[in-house]
Amino acid sequence: MIWSAAAILVASLLGSVHCAAMCGGFVCFYSGSAPADASLVRAHTLYNVGRLISYVFLGAVAGTIGSGVSHIGAFAGISRAATLVAGMLMIGWAGSTIAVQHGLHAGPPSTPVAWQRFIGSALSHVRHQPLAVRAALTGIATTLLPCGWLYVFVAAAGGTGRAVDGMLLMTIFWIGTVPALVAVGLGAQRVFGPLRQRLPTIGAVTVLLMGVLAVSGRLVMSSGLMSHGH
Repeated sequence: MIWSAAAILVASLLGSVHCAAMCGGFVCFYSGSAPADASLVRAHTLYNVGRLISYVFLGAVAGTIGSGVSHIGAFAGISRAATLVAGMLMIGWAGSTIAVQHGLHAGPPSTPVAWQRFIGSALSHVRHQPLAVRAALTGIATTLLPCGWLYVFVAAAGGTGRAVDGMLLMTIFWIGTVPALVAVGLGAQRVFGPLRQRLPTIGAVTVLLMGVLAVSGRLVMSSGLMSHGH
């Protein structure tokens, strides 16, 4: 269980550097030209708390759905159905990400125009709110982004088959994303240096290994988050 949680944290830390580019626009949106004082520090804190709330909510929903998938699978004579689905999704996403990193794909699919308009409309309603409110609401809205990195962990949360475990998994994922997004907020992205291009691939390989272990039954997503299979 401990090493499984550590794997989630490490994968999140490594991959968040790449995803910070997507969320970086959100950070700039709520912070704008605000002075670098205590109010901005508070805004960064509220932004990340807002992300935590949205991630935990997604984890609860995914875990609940995973429970239903497991029950349906058991009825059909398929054990560990939710874990198998989560593992295959993790393998698929990791393989696709590694391929993109090595230039084997033209690029990620574009976001539907209707969804872009929806996100733009939501942000326009938040734009004129006070800094603290704008930051918190922006953090909550990050789940609207078509971020494969986020949703592969939501799939993993579904693989736990329990709302509580899904919430815990997403909390660990969130912890791993905080350093990179704080760096964006403080304008310190360069701290990652030459590793910036390599970390997404390393993170994807970690997710790939987790997916293979889940499908093979060596990684059992169950009560207590996840445990090592026998």
